[in-house]
Formats: sequence, C-alpha cells, structure tokens
Amino acid sequence: MNNTNALINTENILAATAANFDELALAIFHYQYKGNSLYNAYCKALNIKPESVTESCKIPFLPISFFKSHRVTTGDWAKEALLFESSGTTGEITSKHYVRDASLYDRSLYQGFEQFYGSPEQYTILALLPSYLERKNASLVYMARKIMEKSGHPENGFYINEWAALHDKLTACISNNQKTILLGVTFALLDFAADHPTPLGNTIVMETGGMKGRHEEWTRAQVHQYLKQQWQLSEIQSEYGMTELLSQAYAMCDGIYKPANTMKVLVRDINDPLDVKPAGTGCINIIDLANIHSCSFIATEDIGHVHENGNFEVLGRMDHSALRGCSLMAI
Repeated sequence: MNNTNALINTENILAATAANFDELALAIFHYQYKGNSLYNAYCKALNIKPESVTESCKIPFLPISFFKSHRVTTGDWAKEALLFESSGTTGEITSKHYVRDASLYDRSLYQGFEQFYGSPEQYTILALLPSYLERKNASLVYMARKIMEKSGHPENGFYINEWAALHDKLTACISNNQKTILLGVTFALLDFAADHPTPLGNTIVMETGGMKGRHEEWTRAQVHQYLKQQWQLSEIQSEYGMTELLSQAYAMCDGIYKPANTMKVLVRDINDPLDVKPAGTGCINIIDLANIHSCSFIATEDIGHVHENGNFEVLGRMDHSALRGCSLMAI
C-alpha cells in the first residue's frame, strides 16, 4: 500500500484536523478517482487528470443529482449496511445513499455532535419529525435514534403530531432542570409553536430545515424569529445534513454553521462549477471525509456564504435555471 492509500482509514478520517484536512481530502480524491467508476467517468468528462489536482479547490465535485440516478459507491462491494433515501413527492425520483460501514457513520455522528454539544448523556432528546417518521430510510430519523441511544435517557422519544404530550414532556424536563434538545423539522416546529406558545427555559431547539410545501416559504431568519418569540428563547439552533452526507454541521447562534472536523464547505461560481473558492458567496460544495465508500466531493444545490474561518451560512436553494452550470454530462 502506498502512502496515499495508507492515509485512508477510519481512525485517520475521524482524527482529521484543519492542519491535515486537505492532505486527507487529496488522498481520498485519488482513491475515489480509481475506485468509483461514476466519479472517474465524471472527472474524465471534465478532462481533469489526477496529477493536476494539487489542492482541495481543484478537486472535481460530483453534482448531488447523481445520487438520484446512479448507485454512488467506491470500492468493490455490493451489500450496504444502511440505505438512506431522501424525501420526495409522489412519483419523484429520490436520492439514495448506500452506506457500506454503519460504524463509521455512527462514530462520525457522535464525534460531530460531541464537538459542539458535549456528551449526549447529559440531554433528553425529543424529536418532532413528521413525514420523516412516516417513511423508510430517512437519515434524519436514523441520526436522531442514534443520538437517543447514546443519550440513554428514558424520556427520549419521537413525535409526529402529539403536541400535548410533547408539551407536557418539555414542561416536565424544564421543571426538573433537565437539559433537553428538541430536534424538529421546520414546518412541524412552526405548527407546534403556534399551538403551544410557552417559555421553554433551557431547552435547545434545533431545526433541521424542511418546509416541503407545508407552509408559505419563510426565510430562516423569519422562522427563527417566530420560534424565539413563541418560546421566549434567545437562540434557535440548526443542524445541516443531508441524505447524501455522513457528516453534519451545526449552527448554535445567528444561523452560522460550524462543520464537524470531517467536513469542509467551499463555494463555486453559480455559472462555472469548476470555479471553486474557499470563501465567498455562491453554490455550496462539500467535502465529507466520512463518505469514503461513496463520494466525498459533492456539489449541492444550496446557495450560501462561506466565511474565511470555514463557517458558513445557507442563503437558499438554486432554481432550475441556475442548475444549468452543473449539468455537464449524463453518464
């Protein structure tokens, strides 16, 4: 095994730091260029040769839409440990993420959570996830369940529309001075807040995005302002993740996300997907080192602003006209 491949193992990935992140990313690029036939074909269609890629901004990023049309895997394996599938309207093609190693995902999830919130054992976890709980293979449900397992609190639980029961549980946690995280999809949090405006004390409310046509589209700032007003909170926090990723980012205040140590966010020009920069405003590209068995370099359909320190904001979604710059090939 050469030095490049020697870098690629679970322990090195999970121990990634700002100092060695790009070295690991470049090693994974070469590994996936050779071992992922779809990614290899994409790079060749762009006429990008591996030897020309010497920094993370030069790595080709696979359009996220390929997760809807192809099985995106690296290496010689056929049986996945997990299958994550995105939500979609009836008849819509959904993204599918085939996960070879469940333990790698679990460890990266716990590590990312603990990086920002400390041990899950100190929290009661309440998850308000209608629509996600009602379908199979939702990565958000898997994530919440794993954090609950790590937490171990008997009061942990999932909710769909049992608002009175959820309100009673939150009230009891507050009365007992128990640290609590209310994790919820945006439209459900808005509905719950409208029905139960009440001070939530030391509860961390963490929204995960997702309006799904259930509400008039609000900006994140509008959503947070409304929830803060209804629940008398100083901050609403957010989690940024997706079906196609194994790493997460968290915004603890002001809608500014900090990525886990296995994740890095870059921006690309909206009209030129090969013009990638470490900071600025544009379409979001993500390096997810934990996606070693899939594809670690993903061009998302989100628009955002990346700060010089690597933290980022999500400003919205690209419309179909903006996607033209990403549709460079059909394999």
